[in-house]
Amino acid sequence: MAGKATRKLTRKEFYDIAQQCREQALELARYDQSRVSVAHCRYFNRWLRGLKEYQELAGPLQDLTPAQPITRWHMMGISLALWFLLQFFLLRGLGEMGAQILGFGLVLLVLLLVFLPESLYGTTVELLEAKLLRVVETLEGLLFSGEMGFSEAVFFQVKENLRAAREELRQQIDLAHRP
Repeated sequence: MAGKATRKLTRKEFYDIAQQCREQALELARYDQSRVSVAHCRYFNRWLRGLKEYQELAGPLQDLTPAQPITRWHMMGISLALWFLLQFFLLRGLGEMGAQILGFGLVLLVLLLVFLPESLYGTTVELLEAKLLRVVETLEGLLFSGEMGFSEAVFFQVKENLRAAREELRQQIDLAHRP
């Protein structure tokens, strides 16, 4: 963790975070579960850093890792750049046969990257939903412990936001695993 938990979580901030969880759950439901969304990964990472600044959330969320915004196109770009560097520096020493092997290797690498699931090197929307579900469950635990001291009306509003977020996230994760 880069920074220490320095802020005390207020009721207003807790309410806002619960509302953000619900909004994020609904937003993520609009995207392909098996693909990496760079924008959502970056947003989640900024949001998670902010959550870890709160004393009440830093402990339960300390082992929640940031999202990896690496897409298939990033990997293909890196492999192509690496191939060009190898061609440039090794072409003279390898000869014609070496150049053919490097060319064949690039084709195999691109084919491999096309068929490998993005979840091996990046955080897919489904994995983002699982991370968000973990945050929602942490917030529910804090809510039901009574530490926040909400009035009854606000308690039920926060509870409803977290319940709606949890149900949406569980539904999306379940749908992603159905054939």
